[in-house]
Amino acid sequence: AWNPADIKKMALPPCHIMAQFYVHNEDKTTKKRSLSCHLYQRSGDMGLGVPFNIASYALFTHMIAHVTETSANELILSIGDAHVYKNHVEGLQLQVKRTPRMFPKIAFKSKKDRLEDFVFTDFVLSDYKPHDKIKLEIS
Repeated sequence: AWNPADIKKMALPPCHIMAQFYVHNEDKTTKKRSLSCHLYQRSGDMGLGVPFNIASYALFTHMIAHVTETSANELILSIGDAHVYKNHVEGLQLQVKRTPRMFPKIAFKSKKDRLEDFVFTDFVLSDYKPHDKIKLEIS
């Protein structure tokens, strides 16, 4: 997620510092191995940063599963300093009262052999049913 040699060039060190991938044995039903990602974060802004980290690493896990011919299994997060800023409390209280919806589905238009081969138009997102946005200001 970042190059430690560049730390002097940064305002803050990156929040997401490492991703570890696990390959699970072949599923008896699908006859396919699956892939999980464990994301480690030194710090996480639960209102603004972490939702983007979840979406980004979920997509990344699907991409790696695609090129390795496994199926995406799960995304696990470990956050050292998970925090909520005071000016986000009201918006996040609204968010936790909402009824959760099913996750959208991701598919790929064609087979890719390398991560570098993906372009934006390769992704197909379906069944995405978001709630209305909640505006949170950067703290």
